[in-house]
Amino acid sequence: MNDLRPATVNDGEDLRAAGAKAAAIVAGHLAGVADRPVWQPVPAADRAWLSDQELPETGRPLEELLEDARAHVLPHPMGNGHPRFFGWVNSPPNPAGVLVEPLAAALNPSCAGGDHAGPHLERAVVRWLAELVGFPHRPGGGLLTSGASMATVICLAAARQRAALADGWDAREEGLSGRPPMVMYVTEEGHSCLHKAAQLLGLGARHVRTVPVDAAHRMDVSALRAMVAEDLQAGLRPFCVAGSAGTVNSGAVDPLGEIADVAAEHGLWFHVDGAYGALGILADGASPHYAGLERADSLALDPHKWLGVPVGCGCALLRDPAAARAAFSLVPSYLIDDNAGELGWFAEYGPEQTRPFRALKTWATLSHLGRSGIVSLVNHTAGLARTLAAMVEEAADFELLAPVTTSITAFRYRPHDGDGLEALNRAIPGAVQARGNAFLTGTRLGGGETLRACFLHPDTTERDLAVLLDEIRLAAKSLQT
Repeated sequence: MNDLRPATVNDGEDLRAAGAKAAAIVAGHLAGVADRPVWQPVPAADRAWLSDQELPETGRPLEELLEDARAHVLPHPMGNGHPRFFGWVNSPPNPAGVLVEPLAAALNPSCAGGDHAGPHLERAVVRWLAELVGFPHRPGGGLLTSGASMATVICLAAARQRAALADGWDAREEGLSGRPPMVMYVTEEGHSCLHKAAQLLGLGARHVRTVPVDAAHRMDVSALRAMVAEDLQAGLRPFCVAGSAGTVNSGAVDPLGEIADVAAEHGLWFHVDGAYGALGILADGASPHYAGLERADSLALDPHKWLGVPVGCGCALLRDPAAARAAFSLVPSYLIDDNAGELGWFAEYGPEQTRPFRALKTWATLSHLGRSGIVSLVNHTAGLARTLAAMVEEAADFELLAPVTTSITAFRYRPHDGDGLEALNRAIPGAVQARGNAFLTGTRLGGGETLRACFLHPDTTERDLAVLLDEIRLAAKSLQT
């Protein structure tokens, strides 16, 4: 009988040696992150190696693969591991999450369901996340996802199905054709994943209403009331309102309690996008901003953001677990599990059938930090955002553009009052990134070009904030010469 195994299949000793080498490479990379540039463009030669290589005809030894990864992959990070990465909402990886990733891969289970470690640990992790942010948790009331984008799809699908069943029909069975258009309400600061989910679920972009915001970039609830009334009068079917517990642009938290009142009055599903900011509720003095979050029907949050769980790990939390099950449960005969219990399988609550073991890295990260460590991390990073805001307000050449609520500071460089400020602030992030000493991103807030710094790294210091402002000045000077 021919041995069809690849020549590179390794015995235990080979794997131990390669594993030790991999661990040394990882440790060396993480230990040296702060001493390297935050980010630099990938040189042409490495870009060609990464993009253009051919699949080898015969298998290669593990040691060679590790050397290639060390030489060609690790030198070109996104930058989010560095203490002076202030872009987007991407955290450094928690070391506990990094360490257990190989263990999850070694088991390589599908966490769709069944009586093994993955699903049981996921129940605990989901409960922990709900408890951290004060969201009511019933057994089965949540699941881990690839990220908040998928969590949002799950929550809005549950909302859509609940609205249809309340009206006497089944959206899964009949589709949406011939029914009054379902309408969802978000603000202009609402995350793009809300719009993508609505489009994917067949609601149509035209039926996602953009609610105005106030001067602090929070939902204008009086405008929401008026829009719902207008849509009802027009024969449409308002079914969901989505508030933000920390927007990506400025970190603003919508008036969640007032939105919950409107949702209750009109029977709307109340969804909260807390992908980035929900954990901000743990910061000292922050909880009043989040009043009403506990009244939501669903909440999306991302452990791979503020908590530093290695990507990707999101979470959908639902007040009523049956709502998601009604939207997704489809159990073929070959997956019937008589021992599944009342909750069934996780695969019944979302679109994924084969689900990775996300719970292990999440459990490790949360356990490594502990509740006190999580609170400390949130306080530290939120404090940095407030400190930068104070530095901006004290500087004659900067301008603060929004109140600081979470760990994002939105501001602009304003060395003068003349023309060209919009173009200058649009160009500054790229120029700062290319210098390699800090990483900053831009956005538009209130119709104007905006610089935004997001703080998630536990090792960022106030000295790093001064470096950031100096880098902006130097980048702007290079753009103006």
